[in-house]
Amino acid sequence: MVDDVIPHPRRLAVRVTKDALRQIRGGHPWVFDDSIVAVPDDGEAGDLAVIFDDKRRFAAIGLYDPASPIRIKVLHQGPPLVIDEDFWRERLTAAFDLRSAFAKSAQTTGYRLVHGENDRLPGLVVDRYGDHVVIKLYTEALFPYLDAIIGLLVELLEPASITLRLGRNAASARVVREDGDLLYGELPEVVTFRENGLTFEADVRHGQKTGFFLDQRENRNLVRSRASGRRVLDVFCCTGGFSVNAAAGGATSVHSVDIAPAAIAAVARNVALNLDRPSVAACTFTSSTGDALPILLGLADKGERFDLVVVDPPAFASRQSQVEGARAAYRKLTAAAVRLIEPGGVLVQASCSSRVTARDFFDDVEDAAIAAGVALADVRTTTHEPDHPVGFAQGAYLKAMFATVRTRR
Repeated sequence: MVDDVIPHPRRLAVRVTKDALRQIRGGHPWVFDDSIVAVPDDGEAGDLAVIFDDKRRFAAIGLYDPASPIRIKVLHQGPPLVIDEDFWRERLTAAFDLRSAFAKSAQTTGYRLVHGENDRLPGLVVDRYGDHVVIKLYTEALFPYLDAIIGLLVELLEPASITLRLGRNAASARVVREDGDLLYGELPEVVTFRENGLTFEADVRHGQKTGFFLDQRENRNLVRSRASGRRVLDVFCCTGGFSVNAAAGGATSVHSVDIAPAAIAAVARNVALNLDRPSVAACTFTSSTGDALPILLGLADKGERFDLVVVDPPAFASRQSQVEGARAAYRKLTAAAVRLIEPGGVLVQASCSSRVTARDFFDDVEDAAIAAGVALADVRTTTHEPDHPVGFAQGAYLKAMFATVRTRR
């Protein structure tokens, strides 16, 4: 029984500000430290914070995390609820049910099963790569429940393995678990999965995120649909998701750019996994290793030109104070990228910085293109995929633009 490992943590009586209470009742999953009016001084990570209103009525319950500015991660608001085996099973099952279409697909076997707060399981991410499952914890407060979560994943999914990845806050906790630990089963030397019929590897123990950036799946597929006969530049290529999709779509050449030599090596491996496709085998692959902006400027100075350029950088703004710098970086990248695109070619530019709004990002890209002497036409924007749902405003982070580059008259 999973219930045998469900902990019985201390329950902390908590009072919060009226504004915080209003937001909690509106569905917001976070309570920040400066919104707490009263809480016991000796609360520990994983204690259950029971939030009461000013009339001492139950309002919500969440995970207490004294080391995080997000002091309480709300599990439930409304009538009183017991956090037991049934709670965890029901929440996990509900998240899995939302992804039922993926579970039935042989063409796509890599997808997100649990998307943290957006699935009402704050701090918890679960990704699937074929028969292999990866748990990522973003809070120390989940460690007391980890064994229970593992047991439920084994029961509900019957995976070949479960691997643990830790976000920065969780990795600093004084616990016996470490980032990359194998929690269950056995891992092969290389974990592979399918994405829209293509094969990729996932470095589930040491790679970024849980081993692959699953959230760009359909954007990669859109690039694939537009790549036929084109020369493609993939900037911030990481492990080559866009590069391989472009080749599969019939690109004549793909040039991949990343600062990490390990990423460029991963691109080559992922290309090799798909050489059974004639379009991939026929494509010419080249690469550059280094900072993106100097490489873009250098390619332009050499007279290099492309028909489709993908610019998909990492998050530039993890704090509000970094937002203006991030927006300036997006504008510089746009200006450098459009110099490389033949008239009638396509710019694909994305942002995964949640603190930069979609409107600001799209405006910055279009303004930078105009300042560089081109216009963007046939603009199409995309956002989150079904396995990365948005459950609250701050849960929205991904936005991308597909646009045709026209010479301004």
